[in-house]
Amino acid sequence: MLVAESWKAGYIFWVLPALILLGLVALIFGVIGLLIIIRFYAQYTCGRFRDNTRMAGKTVIITGCTSGIGKETAKDLANRGARVIMACRNIGAAEKIKEQIIDETKNTNVVVKKLDLSSFASIRTFAEDINKSEERLDVLIHNAGYAETFKKVRSEDDIEMTMATNHYGPFLLTHLLIDLLKKSTPARIVVVASALYRLATVDLENPNPVDTIPAYLYYASKEANILFTRELARRLEGTGVTANCLHPGLVDTGIWRNVPIPLSWGLGLIIRGFFKTPKKGCQTTVMLAVDEKLHKVNGKYFSDCQESSLSTAASDMDKAKKFWEISEKIVKLEDKDTKL
Repeated sequence: MLVAESWKAGYIFWVLPALILLGLVALIFGVIGLLIIIRFYAQYTCGRFRDNTRMAGKTVIITGCTSGIGKETAKDLANRGARVIMACRNIGAAEKIKEQIIDETKNTNVVVKKLDLSSFASIRTFAEDINKSEERLDVLIHNAGYAETFKKVRSEDDIEMTMATNHYGPFLLTHLLIDLLKKSTPARIVVVASALYRLATVDLENPNPVDTIPAYLYYASKEANILFTRELARRLEGTGVTANCLHPGLVDTGIWRNVPIPLSWGLGLIIRGFFKTPKKGCQTTVMLAVDEKLHKVNGKYFSDCQESSLSTAASDMDKAKKFWEISEKIVKLEDKDTKL
């Protein structure tokens, strides 16, 4: 009896805790191993564009390139010999990045111009400058992006800030530069979208959603990017100008800086552990801007340097056409503007 009770006590106080501890250790190592495998997969299965095609004699505009994907795209294209126009809201930051790019690439044909995509007036001033000063425009890269989590902000044109910056601004800018692009054919328009478009949808009944949670609108703006690109491509058929969009992957860029505490703590660990670096994230953008094999590819969606499929909603050309017509009214196209 005493032996049985002694064994039972020993089991409860020593053996059982040891088994639980071993189980926890095994679980922790299992989770760590799984995370290592996921990280390895994320880092080494992402597409790489390894072509050394030169861009000498070609002019490229990249919006939003003071950090992240835009900065690395500008650096890559400058390294290929392109004339790179950095279209940025923060001129001071852009000038510093410009000097870094020139120093690293030895290409002095890099310029900075002011562009605030949330402001229709700024877009018109920028486009007027480009049309007067540039003889050609070979590639227009819509890279700039804006994201808020909960804070509701309106642009100076009374447009919800996320949609203004991510869709309506690029929509207007494309119209204002399309003649120069057509003059420079073959030319390309590249739109940085995101696979996160699957988390939301554009509401045609509420195209200026000022009362909607901004975090949701970031995802909706990415579907807007895709609908815009596909309808733009349809309208550009036969002109020598192509339009394609892409998902860069989940990338460690400054766009996540607006996520508030404490959400930012956990997100920060995930970003540092599993997201692509900006250099890896820019690969598909560079490919669509540079790859000579893609000069006739139009209206497609790419991810990891290869064509990818779209959801049924994002493939809806009737919705794309209706959204285009709504966008024309939102940006207030003028009689002098080219209608696509």
